[in-house]
Amino acid sequence: MKEALLVLEDGAVFRGEAFGAPLDASGEVVFNTSMSGYQEVLTDPSYDGQIVVMTYPHIGNYGVNEEDVESSKIRVSGFVTRDIPARWSSWRGRLGISDYLAEEGIAGITEIDTRRLTRHIRDKGAMRGVISSAGQEQEALIAKARATQQMQGADHVLDVTTNAPYEWPSTDQARFHVAAYDFGIKHNILRLLSAHGCRVTVYPATTPAEAILETAPDGVFLSNGPGDPEAVGYGIDATAKLLGQVPVFGICLGHQLLAIAAGLKTFKLPFGHRGINHPVVRVADGAIEITTQNHGFAVNPEPFGFEAPDAPGRPISPGHTAETRLGPAQLTHVNLNDYTVEGLRLTEVPAFSVQYHPESGPGPHDARYLFSEFNDLMERAKG
Repeated sequence: MKEALLVLEDGAVFRGEAFGAPLDASGEVVFNTSMSGYQEVLTDPSYDGQIVVMTYPHIGNYGVNEEDVESSKIRVSGFVTRDIPARWSSWRGRLGISDYLAEEGIAGITEIDTRRLTRHIRDKGAMRGVISSAGQEQEALIAKARATQQMQGADHVLDVTTNAPYEWPSTDQARFHVAAYDFGIKHNILRLLSAHGCRVTVYPATTPAEAILETAPDGVFLSNGPGDPEAVGYGIDATAKLLGQVPVFGICLGHQLLAIAAGLKTFKLPFGHRGINHPVVRVADGAIEITTQNHGFAVNPEPFGFEAPDAPGRPISPGHTAETRLGPAQLTHVNLNDYTVEGLRLTEVPAFSVQYHPESGPGPHDARYLFSEFNDLMERAKG
């Protein structure tokens, strides 16, 4: 393999070997703690503009296939691993991960100390970086990293949304019609909406609320997506007009847009939450869900009057609410790693959202009940 460098904007340099496409890659460098599901990670539109570091050392063992993609192509800007296998093995596999990245023009770097890199990001925060195998001087690569667009203030949704509305295949038993905003929607979300009896029409992110309401959907789904939610003004505006008019369910970026539209604020996390092993407590009953997560921003917890418990393991009391322009918002879920807001529900209009990914893909299925709750919300609205 050819030598490659990963250079961060603070001057940190990691030497390794190139794989995938022989190109430079730049973006915000973040880490994902998943032990499997690398193909879903690669194709998740929420990673647009980011170089993803996998903390699990062996990535690529089962190759890649046609079934496990979450969008039409690889979405990460670059990919970082400790090791890729000389041989992969799976009855569903089509090709190896290096060939997959090369086929889609994405650069990777392997044989670096991903543990040291992850600790560096945890200590210093997610930062911009460059992968290069072109033999450029380190100072030039550092300058290139610093010239890369920052994630804060950046709208990446327009890079990943659909260009035109389309229908997702549904079953003959579909009971609800859902209008889904594509801010970077994953295929498994659409699969699960369909499996829960929904006929889904997917709309571009810039679709006005009026155009959605003209179709009289039973509910509106706000999808995941990349970038800074505060920069997605068209999504905030549409959500604000939809709230109170139709049941709304949002996840990830959709959760943040719903919160902002209701009058709450978001902030950038130091290094974000990315992986399929994040513990979240359901405040109502104290149940713990192991969740799939991928986000770098979160809803400000201060309006909910919520503070982290002063002792590990102490139950989180229910009843935390924040005043919004649509009435109280109830805190429904909390991340147990850093006690950030993971879910909220508006109590006077039919709308709720979660920060994590209940559709998994990959990951645990603990939170799939939320799709049934969306059905219940639409059923009640129909009367």
